[in-house]
Amino acid sequence: MTKALTGVRILDFTHVQSGPTCTQLLAWFGADVIKVERPGVGDITRGQLQDIPNVDSLYFTMLNHNKRSITLDTKNAKGKEVLTALIKSCDVLVENFGPGVLDRMGFPWEKINSINPGMIVASIKGFGPGPYEDCKVYENVAQCTGGAASTTGFRDGLPLVTGAQIGDSGTGLHLALGIVAALFQRTRTGRGQRVTAAMQDGVLNLARVKLRDQQRLAHGPLTEYSQFGEGIPFGEAVPRAGNDSGGGQPGRILKCKGWETDPNAYIYFITQAPVWEKICDVIGEPTWKTHPDYAKPAARLSRLNDIFARIEQWTMTKTKFEAMEILNKDDIPCGPILSMKELAEDQSLRATGTVVEVDHPTRGKYLSVGNPIKLSDSPSEVTRSPLLGEHTDEILRQVLGFSDHQVAEIHDSGALDPPRKQAAE
Repeated sequence: MTKALTGVRILDFTHVQSGPTCTQLLAWFGADVIKVERPGVGDITRGQLQDIPNVDSLYFTMLNHNKRSITLDTKNAKGKEVLTALIKSCDVLVENFGPGVLDRMGFPWEKINSINPGMIVASIKGFGPGPYEDCKVYENVAQCTGGAASTTGFRDGLPLVTGAQIGDSGTGLHLALGIVAALFQRTRTGRGQRVTAAMQDGVLNLARVKLRDQQRLAHGPLTEYSQFGEGIPFGEAVPRAGNDSGGGQPGRILKCKGWETDPNAYIYFITQAPVWEKICDVIGEPTWKTHPDYAKPAARLSRLNDIFARIEQWTMTKTKFEAMEILNKDDIPCGPILSMKELAEDQSLRATGTVVEVDHPTRGKYLSVGNPIKLSDSPSEVTRSPLLGEHTDEILRQVLGFSDHQVAEIHDSGALDPPRKQAAE
């Protein structure tokens, strides 16, 4: 079956997480992704956080499925010739180098555009133009500078970063959308363009509800935040609000049966106004449906701590799954706190391809996240990540059309790997 992006060829100069997230998603949709790596070294994550000696780490394999790998020394004269040929043959170049690296390689936007006027050059940077644009950024730095950390955590505690990789993977997803939009525009204009996604920008986009709340502060306190009900004044900036719901409906994480020994025996519970009466019946407080202190959302705001304490008395008598089953029957919004172990063993996620088992020639079978986006006419198949330089000769011959003699010359030049030693006579 033809995939959504069949016929699109991606020149992948990305490494670590943000860029590989983007190109992996494009590969899952059918693009031919050619990952360019340094000879003998490759993407640094191949050797980071290794759980099994002398094999590619899960850090690498889980971000580089469905790709082909070519090793290339871009400082080598022959290597530059190969890179030029790749630029001519590809539709998109994706990179997440530090600022100015592509220029120092001798391939600024102007040169790439002259080689292939239809090429889209997509880049992930830490910051957009401004005072910080030359600064190096990693996941947690992006979360801190994009507004996520200052609004995550508890009111009386430190700012916190989240376990979800919203800086790296989040920005990679943003860039993928930009690339697809640029490809679509090219069908009308015939021209390539530059696509840029800054990690700070991507995090701020995902934290937009907090920018919403920052503006609301100018007109009064944020009444859905628990500190309002506790009578604690608001400052000039959006505060950390613990596990308060960000959607205007009060919510908290509550203990469930077994919480004393299970660190994930909890459930998120939202006291949504339309189902308030059902909540009262479930927890055994039917009088709250009409009591003036509880009947209306405004009246409940100053009593949220007491309300959730009473709800928690009920949730502590049920496992998180028992509570969810009961609450869902009445459309009461809730969700169990699922551990990574529980998610890995969830058969429904296996059935949809959200969690997949992949077989690798050196590390064996492992679990990974599959494509989270499902297309009815372009189903994704997850194939293993490439070994370092596994497809070098294949790409030189099949994509670039080089002859055996040309390939041998390129090898001997050291552009793809160290020069071959001459056999002793």
